[in-house]
Amino acid sequence: MTDALLVEAVAAVRELIDAARVAGDPEPTAMTLATSDARERLSARIVLLKELDERGFTFYTNYESAKASQLGEQQQAALCLHWKTLRDGVQVRAEGVVEKTSVAESDAYFATRVRASQIGAWASLQSQTLPDRAALDARIAQYEREFAGRSVPRPPHWGGFRLVPDMIELWYGQRARLHDRIRYEQVDGRWSKRLLYP
Repeated sequence: MTDALLVEAVAAVRELIDAARVAGDPEPTAMTLATSDARERLSARIVLLKELDERGFTFYTNYESAKASQLGEQQQAALCLHWKTLRDGVQVRAEGVVEKTSVAESDAYFATRVRASQIGAWASLQSQTLPDRAALDARIAQYEREFAGRSVPRPPHWGGFRLVPDMIELWYGQRARLHDRIRYEQVDGRWSKRLLYP
């Protein structure tokens, strides 16, 4: 059975994303994803949240990318969503373990992407050295020819990751930097909720 506090936290994040969309945020699902490698060197980049439920926060990428390599080494990550369009600024932070989505989930999401993005997933050797733009253009043309007249299948090296949270924090900006912070966290398999000083 899903813990009621986890359900509450996820519902609150969904409501904030919807509110940011209504407020005109140009990219309401953009989130900073922080990872580290085996040497504990940290990296951060923006990814797009594609699904959110009680299982966690899902995003998609090339499994041969730098971020995927780091997630394979550490399997821990943190993320942050931030909306300046809401109140005096609102953030959501989450931390936890990361797992790959199922083949069926990755296939289903890949099928919803526009064709150019599907071709791009085949053409890009993400995070590897690119000698010049012409090399990428040539790879795009190659895969456009290969898949001409038919659906583009999901590359085997492309799919989803899900951050399974053990902490979700809602941060509501207030005047004088006296922000409201609500932290949900899982300890010994049970979720708890508490307020934090700003």
